[in-house]
Amino acid sequence: MTRSILVSLALVLAIPFVSWAQKPKPAKPEKLAPAAATPAPETKPPAPKPIWKFPLDAAVGHEGTYYIADRKLPGLWKLKDDQLSVLYKGIEKPRAPFNSVRCLHVAADGTLYAGDSATSEIYSVSLNGEIKALAHGSVGAPNAIAVVDGTVYVADVELQRIWKFPVAGLPITQQPTEFAVVAGCRGLFIDDLGFIWALSTVRPQLRKYTGDGKFEPVFDNLVFEFPQQVCVTTDGTAYVTDSAAKAIWKIRRGGQPEKWVSGDPLVYPTGIRQQGADMIVCDSRANALFKVTRDAKIETILSGPPNTRPADPTAEAATTTTPETPTTP
Repeated sequence: MTRSILVSLALVLAIPFVSWAQKPKPAKPEKLAPAAATPAPETKPPAPKPIWKFPLDAAVGHEGTYYIADRKLPGLWKLKDDQLSVLYKGIEKPRAPFNSVRCLHVAADGTLYAGDSATSEIYSVSLNGEIKALAHGSVGAPNAIAVVDGTVYVADVELQRIWKFPVAGLPITQQPTEFAVVAGCRGLFIDDLGFIWALSTVRPQLRKYTGDGKFEPVFDNLVFEFPQQVCVTTDGTAYVTDSAAKAIWKIRRGGQPEKWVSGDPLVYPTGIRQQGADMIVCDSRANALFKVTRDAKIETILSGPPNTRPADPTAEAATTTTPETPTTP
């Protein structure tokens, strides 16, 4: 009997173990494949910043704005607060306005003037890029502009003259007035005393005119290799860009020309303007706008890929070829 009791007790105790052993074991969770990586959003390379291609001249406007004449845009750029934008886009077509813009000037009242050899015209340009023709296509190939006392003066490299006409423009029946005949005429500047400075490729290379057309040479020697523009400070010191010499000359009052700066980074300096104590220089082949400080240090304001050789051989032809004897208009 005791044996029967022990057997029965053993069976009772074994039942929970058997039940547990017979329970199905929970399936192991399946390993999930790793989630595919989310592709990074496609990023486009930043658009290249705009830059001029073949700058021939620059002018300094109010509040530090720079205006640049670009032969290969063709047209005008505006540089303000390090932001470069197109002010006026010309048409790449012969005899179209601004197809060959070569010289700029900002008058005392802030008006911007531009000279275009494609149309033989001088234009006034508004702040929003509207243009107005002033001379009815009668100025040949303008290479420099100066404005004083309501009169526009233009150095014409084709007809080898300095012309003048009112800032409001000419009536349709009138032509510009001949101010002076200047062989090899290129640069032009009117100083604070009212003297009209003319720059030439032939002797005398630099001369000063009075308002009635009389002139005297600033110096007599043939010094400049290929002069482009002239700028005169209030103390009577003249600065001349010489593209062939890769230099800027300095001529003190009563003195002789001396090279102020030359060589790298200058390659083919053309336009020159004063801004405060500094000179602003435009260089077509360096493709740059430079600042030259009072102590003759050159700083780059903005530049693009250099034009070590002219992108278009005709681009500089009108600024580098001038007959040495005056022609008749």
